[in-house]
Amino acid sequence: MIKILLAEDEQAMREYLKRALEKSGYEVNAVDCGSKAAPLLEAEDFDLLLTDIVMPEMDGIELARHCSKVSPKTKVMFITGFSGVALRAGDELPRAKVLSKPFHLRDLVLEVERMFTPESASGLN
Repeated sequence: MIKILLAEDEQAMREYLKRALEKSGYEVNAVDCGSKAAPLLEAEDFDLLLTDIVMPEMDGIELARHCSKVSPKTKVMFITGFSGVALRAGDELPRAKVLSKPFHLRDLVLEVERMFTPESASGLN
C-alpha cells in the first residue's frame, strides 16, 4: 500500500484530502504543519509527501527540501492556491509535481496514481 504524508494547515481541506485518498486505497498520515511533518519523514518511510506550500512555521518548499535530504526516495507533490508560489516551487524542486487549487478530488487521485505508474517510476513519463 502506498503511504502518504499529508501536510496541510487548513483543517477542512486536510480532512477532505485525507478521506478521499484513504477511500482510494492509500494509507495517509495527516498533519497541520511542516514542522510536524519533518520529524515523521525522519522516523517513517513514506512514498509521497503531499504538502501545501503556504503554511506557518515551515512552508512546503522548506519541508520538501528537508524531505529530499532525509528521505530522498519519497516523491513530492505540492498543492497550492497561489500560482506565483507554484512557479517558485517548480523552479526550486523541478522533480516535484505541483497541483493548483481549486482542483477536483478525481484530479488529485489521478495525479497520485500517475506518480506511481511503472512508466513514471522508470522515468518514461
